[in-house]
Amino acid sequence: MAPLINLIFFILGSLLELLKWAIIISAVLSWLVAFDVINLRNHFVYQFSKFLDAVTRPLLAPLQRIIPALGGVDISPIILILLIVGVQRYILPALQIGLLNLVG
Repeated sequence: MAPLINLIFFILGSLLELLKWAIIISAVLSWLVAFDVINLRNHFVYQFSKFLDAVTRPLLAPLQRIIPALGGVDISPIILILLIVGVQRYILPALQIGLLNLVG
């Protein structure tokens, strides 16, 4: 049972890591589009941007309603990344150890 628990927590940690990178890439991509370094008329860039938006928007939207933009800068991606790192470092390991101790 312990290997299954370890596998599940490995997958959860990996998914959180991918989500963290998706948020970072989405923010950088939005800056590149805003400064007209790349444009959304390129089909690949448009599809990639839509995918990242579909992945990150459901998590960022509640934070954007709570946290106002500071000087026109949206800091909700930073807050979400901090929350993800906190879950990765503190909550997941504690849950994993607790479940492993429970199983024996």
